[in-house]
Amino acid sequence: MNVPSSNTLGPQAEVDVNSMNPVSSQDSRHVPDPVAKRLAADVAEHISVCVCTYKRPVLLKRLLNELGRQETGGLFAYSIVVADNDEAKSAEAVVAEMRLSSTIAVKYCVEPRQNIALARNKVVENAEGTFVAFIDDDEFPATNWLLTLFNTCKQFNVDGVLGPVKRHFDEEPPAWIRKSRFYDRRVNPTGTRVDWHEARTGNVLLKRQILIGNAAPFRPEFRAGEDQDFFRRKIEQGHVFVWSAEAEAYEVVPPARWKRIYLVRKALLRGATAGLQPSCGAISITKSAIAVPLYAVALPFALFLGQHRFMTLLVKLCDHLGKLLIKMGINPIREQYVTD
Repeated sequence: MNVPSSNTLGPQAEVDVNSMNPVSSQDSRHVPDPVAKRLAADVAEHISVCVCTYKRPVLLKRLLNELGRQETGGLFAYSIVVADNDEAKSAEAVVAEMRLSSTIAVKYCVEPRQNIALARNKVVENAEGTFVAFIDDDEFPATNWLLTLFNTCKQFNVDGVLGPVKRHFDEEPPAWIRKSRFYDRRVNPTGTRVDWHEARTGNVLLKRQILIGNAAPFRPEFRAGEDQDFFRRKIEQGHVFVWSAEAEAYEVVPPARWKRIYLVRKALLRGATAGLQPSCGAISITKSAIAVPLYAVALPFALFLGQHRFMTLLVKLCDHLGKLLIKMGINPIREQYVTD
């Protein structure tokens, strides 16, 4: 793929996104099913929106409702694929309800083996069309989310586009949670090349062709960070991904995620996952070996500066500690998921 070498890609001259047809009030999602099917048949591009879920029926219902209201501008058709990583099929009833209330096609499949990479592979296996979008089951998108990702991908002629995931609180959290900014992520300018360290599948549109022919695009040895590993390998192969600052999705942060033990466990798992990456060499290990005792000594002093300072330092310590433990053959988190 021929692309500019600068960090921020320039749009193709022949593509004028602003000239694309505006969203019609007679969008296919609002018309009777036979008409919607006919409209979908007339659209060359099709996006499979892929969702992996595990025991989050309430959040999944919100997500599916918002996915059913996506704008298309008449540029593409889309469907939804849900991969349930719960062998008890806890998401099946939610999907069935969605099918009754929406004209959008929804496919349901089950991956009984509890592993996020296996669930992602299952949902990819059941996807169809020219594009695949991923969004997490604890998120919900803006109504122009899918359209914005699609337009950006066409504008910059790249293999995929990532959008920002912003925090959303249904209830007001403690002040230290907001101050610590644990759930804040950087928003990169539209057109900026994606670095694999920041890449994730919580908000992304990919050309399906980069997934076809790969029986297991996501590697199951990664219990977390399997998406970073995927993007690292694809970028090394020469694929290009960019950011779209306007393609927003929102992550629901419930009270269960305000607990200190949850933040500590997530940090240990995140650190252990980082330790599995090929880039985790002697320099990275040395930095962590120095950081752990230094942070441990500083913790009591950080407490005097407030809970947010203390927890920020503790989470950083656990990130480094998880990396060191996995390198020593010790698995700090044995469960497949650190759940809410």
